[in-house]
Amino acid sequence: MAGRDRAYRSPRAGRGNPATIPPMHRYPAMDVRNAQGQQQAQRLGNGGSARRRPRLPLDVLDPLPVTAMRPAWRSAAQAATIGIFIILLFAALSLARPIVLPAAAAFVVTMMLSPLAERADGARVPPLVTAMLLWLLVVAVFYAVIALVSAPVVDWINKAPDIGRSIQQKLQLLEAPLAALRDMRNALLPADAGKGVTVDVVAVAQQAVSVVTPAAGEMLIFFVALFFMLLGRRRLRHVLVGCFQEHAARLRMLKIMNDIERNLTGYLSVVAVINLGVGFGAGIIAMLVGLPSPVAWGVLGFVLNFIPYIGPAVTELGMFAVGLVSFPSLAHAAIAPLLYIGLALLEGQFITPGIVGRRFTLNPLTVFLSLVFWAWLWGPVGAFLAVPILIMGLVAAAHLFPKHEPDLPD
Repeated sequence: MAGRDRAYRSPRAGRGNPATIPPMHRYPAMDVRNAQGQQQAQRLGNGGSARRRPRLPLDVLDPLPVTAMRPAWRSAAQAATIGIFIILLFAALSLARPIVLPAAAAFVVTMMLSPLAERADGARVPPLVTAMLLWLLVVAVFYAVIALVSAPVVDWINKAPDIGRSIQQKLQLLEAPLAALRDMRNALLPADAGKGVTVDVVAVAQQAVSVVTPAAGEMLIFFVALFFMLLGRRRLRHVLVGCFQEHAARLRMLKIMNDIERNLTGYLSVVAVINLGVGFGAGIIAMLVGLPSPVAWGVLGFVLNFIPYIGPAVTELGMFAVGLVSFPSLAHAAIAPLLYIGLALLEGQFITPGIVGRRFTLNPLTVFLSLVFWAWLWGPVGAFLAVPILIMGLVAAAHLFPKHEPDLPD
């Protein structure tokens, strides 16, 4: 007994010596506590498998709790701030459309004409003369398009009642499906059963012209802003670069503007040449089939083809509508739209990808979403500006967020 007490009272003296450490079975209380601790550690190590888990409504595998809520809330606050800013920016663009839209169009046209202005500066042409010549060139193009298209459009609007009656007579084949839809509507909406569906063709045509034709004030803002931007093109570049204080930021802004000018000019120049061929083909189709005003159809094919997807569809619908009035049968009226569909597919699937190549190839989904958004925000003019704005945004994003490629070994 004395030996036991000595071994227990002086554990420090025999630390590390098994002979001086008492066996654990001689102390029952310590054995119980150690056994409980081992069981608890085993439960914790097994993720609490000893405790019965509640059944979840979904099959969730290995859920991980959020360890730090403060960084998560900080990230959420930053994302919410950015989202609110984007929503307010788009709301401001929509509310300030009468001013922002013509100014943005003038800026895009100025960027497109910058290479011509650079060549004129290289030839030592005064900036005022260069601005006047380029401005007159834009005015002449606008006047030519309006003069070639306005006469047939005005003639069709004057004949709108006759066109409506002729279309109604030639669409007798669709009478049975329309009657079925009318019966379904009467069954779902009994209050409107006795009311017929009437379409005022003149009102629809006037509404379409009021939407397509820009307001006189916006046209005035566009041409005045375009002249001053062409005249102060270099000054505008210096102002945009001078907004930054650091040398690296100024150099980056200068590179962004140079790349925007080069990409816009290259892309739109190639597309303009392709659209010129499409317009020429549309005029030939209209002439061969017998549609009135083939020159106007060529101009419409050239101009509307700058709007991807929507422009060719509008041209096809216009050919079909005019064909219904001009030709005696429905099959004859469908010849011109079908030929133009074939031309558009040939241009979109083979000619443009083969000529443009990978350098100016844009993601079709991105182009479509940009087209839908800007058409919804700014109307038909926004649809024209959708692709140039997309190019500008992609160039700026490529400079601000470059893709870091791995370094190759020497």
